[in-house]
Amino acid sequence: MNKPPLVTAWDPFIRIFHWSLVVSFVVSWVTREEFYNLHLQAGYATLGLICMRLVWGFIAGGHARFIDFIYSPKAIIAYLKSLPGNNPQRYIGHNPAGGAMVILLLAGLFVVTLSGIALDAAENWSGPMAGMNLFHYTNLIKSIHSLSTNLLLVTIALHLLGVGLSSMAHRENLPKSMITGKKRKL
Repeated sequence: MNKPPLVTAWDPFIRIFHWSLVVSFVVSWVTREEFYNLHLQAGYATLGLICMRLVWGFIAGGHARFIDFIYSPKAIIAYLKSLPGNNPQRYIGHNPAGGAMVILLLAGLFVVTLSGIALDAAENWSGPMAGMNLFHYTNLIKSIHSLSTNLLLVTIALHLLGVGLSSMAHRENLPKSMITGKKRKL
């Protein structure tokens, strides 16, 4: 049996970014209670990765560009409706639901990291926001950081579910493609 031809879906930057983001978030989550300095550094690493991804989304070529995977709500719904059928819509880059998920994850991570930096300033008078007298808002910032983290965890769970469902619907190992950069040709 011949293997189907493969095409490049994800450039090296996207693959390294993706797995680095996974590691930085997991480290941040695991160290949240006991290893504050490591938690903080992982948060800054996450923020740095987000900033690099934002730049890459405008200057990169191919499927890494935001314009390649930002779809209308109508297109997202049409894609989701196609999944249970015999011939679900397939994309080399992010499908419409995956593209929306990228935006949600980046936005959620941005809120979590920014609120974490603000919380460090409010509680410890340190970091780039230290001089902003945020101690007046410590409880509000703590609530925002906690709520945004919990919402991000739900979003991550939905992302993993979507990757699993899309992998099954298309008979394609999407996590493997995020390692190799290759997907089956359309």
